[in-house]
Amino acid sequence: MSEITYPCDTSVIEQVLPHRDPFVWVTRVVECEPGARIAAELDVDPNLPLFQGHFPGHPVLPGVILMEALAQAASFCVLVDKGDEGRIGFLTGIDKAKFRRQVRPGETVRLEAQIVKSGSRMVVADVVATVDGDVAATATQKYVLATAAQQA
Repeated sequence: MSEITYPCDTSVIEQVLPHRDPFVWVTRVVECEPGARIAAELDVDPNLPLFQGHFPGHPVLPGVILMEALAQAASFCVLVDKGDEGRIGFLTGIDKAKFRRQVRPGETVRLEAQIVKSGSRMVVADVVATVDGDVAATATQKYVLATAAQQA
């Protein structure tokens, strides 16, 4: 893959991550220091079918989706650094997760990750999601990098 310039959109994100619609939870990468840190964004589409049931009359983006969006952003940062576009970052652990603010339809979530450890297979990242500067969620996440054939 050629040199990536930032910001970049889903056309570039899908060259790096194996995720596809409807499970790509990163709209754009704003900035990235490969292997070290990333700032990305998710535009929360008000028309997502999940809002019909989570929760009727009070739609909220599920915390598990927020954690997945953070994991995808962190994985992008690591895969670009390693030149391993197309590998899969399997989420293997979430420590110290805190949810501090609900994310509503139509909002833009800033997804930030600081890579704490990055070995040949194991990655650890401190992640934070914010909306308009307010912290929505924080955690330490762990991932194993594998090819699709290895399936961690």
